[in-house]
Amino acid sequence: MAKKIVWSDRAKANLRAIEQATALRILQTLARVLSTGEGDVKRLRNIEPPEFRLRVGDYRVRFYDFGESIEILSVKHRREAYR
Repeated sequence: MAKKIVWSDRAKANLRAIEQATALRILQTLARVLSTGEGDVKRLRNIEPPEFRLRVGDYRVRFYDFGESIEILSVKHRREAYR
């Protein structure tokens, strides 16, 4: 069973602001992570509920994993993501 993806308004705006080819690469990587579990995903420490980070090139996707669904919180360039 595939997980449902819920996008926050901020994440939608972040993705729209990115160059189209890069945005498509982020979406493809996210789909691969959800279907196979393969990808550069890391659980962020000291955050409840558990939050995860997916690295796609120079971009970072932050999300919650609720088991049957994930909520995408933001999509940021690495120079902005760690501030």
